[in-house]
Amino acid sequence: MVRRVGWLVGLALLPAGCALGPRALTTDRLAYNEAVKTTSEEQLLLNIVRLRYTDTPSSLAVTSVADQRELTRNLGITPFFTAAAAGLAPGGYRGTVLPQAGVTAATRPTLTYTPEDDQTFTQRLFTPLSLDAIASLSKTTWPTETVFRLWLENLNWVSNAETASGPTPRDPPDFAAFRDGVAALQRLVDRKLAAISVEEVDDPVGDELPAGAGVLRDAVEAAKAGLEVKRTDGGYRVIRKKRQPTLRVADAARGDPDFAAVCRAFRLDPGRTTFLVTSDKLDPFLQGTPPAGLDRLDLETRSLLQVLFFVAHGVDVPADHAAGGLAPQTQGADGKPFDWDLVLRGLFKVCCSAGKHPPACAHVAVRYKGYWFYVDERDRDTKATFALLLELSRLQLSGEKGDAGPILTLPIGGR
Repeated sequence: MVRRVGWLVGLALLPAGCALGPRALTTDRLAYNEAVKTTSEEQLLLNIVRLRYTDTPSSLAVTSVADQRELTRNLGITPFFTAAAAGLAPGGYRGTVLPQAGVTAATRPTLTYTPEDDQTFTQRLFTPLSLDAIASLSKTTWPTETVFRLWLENLNWVSNAETASGPTPRDPPDFAAFRDGVAALQRLVDRKLAAISVEEVDDPVGDELPAGAGVLRDAVEAAKAGLEVKRTDGGYRVIRKKRQPTLRVADAARGDPDFAAVCRAFRLDPGRTTFLVTSDKLDPFLQGTPPAGLDRLDLETRSLLQVLFFVAHGVDVPADHAAGGLAPQTQGADGKPFDWDLVLRGLFKVCCSAGKHPPACAHVAVRYKGYWFYVDERDRDTKATFALLLELSRLQLSGEKGDAGPILTLPIGGR
């Protein structure tokens, strides 16, 4: 009996099967990471599908995950006596004990959600991407063609399906010249004949200063303000340094068919090899354009919401939803539905299917209005665009601490 009680005591003191302390990281960290990643992807896809149906997008951020663990051990001994009725002599008793041991483990995760539909979030959603951001993206491993097709409304007032930057238009968009031009630009970049770089250039501040005794004083004051004073032919000028994105084309590209296609599409001067990249500097009607062509690429960028509307036209709509008017359709000149794959081919496509479960080939899938909408695992172009949208949305929509809206904290029952 003593040996049995000792065995039970040792059993109660053994570590429980539930991981505690540092051991919990090996079982839970990656599980939570995968859950956050998966639901973030599903939320983005759901909002894209909602926009295709002209429904309101909405987002909920997971701002913290707290995992509280508890382990309880207990050990008890209960006396038990048998009497004559159990076969002993009259008046005789036999005493024994019943040992009891127990281990209880509980995990109580607490998730904190922040609604992202407040005023600050909405302002960021409607804010166009900056010129610096466009230039920086074009310098990364992301194809220039992908960045330009997603984030540009137009280039030198050549339309990139501008009417697709909102709810589904009634008439087909204007996009062919832009698509052909950026495809030719991408081929130049791939062949190392063109590149977008960001250079520091002098930006004059104010009028030219005449030479005189006050120049030294002006130079000192300019230095305090982070500016410089430089000598010119007629005197001096206060300047500041600014980052200037520039498209540079190799001399070897002169006469190249792709360079000719870029110049033709965007009205560029084919005699130049350096073009400034600017934003909202050209007249909408291109008045005053030199006869030889433009010396710059002038961009009008999209906001994140406009980009999401744009790619939402790559969502396949079930036939019954289209026939029933649940999802608006664009009509071509022949009266038939316009094929948006002409605009988004090689960039973004969301498939749909019926059934209780998403297709086995789904990379990410959401259920909406009785159908599964999913990104095909084998569609590398859409997967790459989707990853870019997810990362850029995090970057563009993330706010500073303290500007978040009301939060919702949910304790999850222990297990």
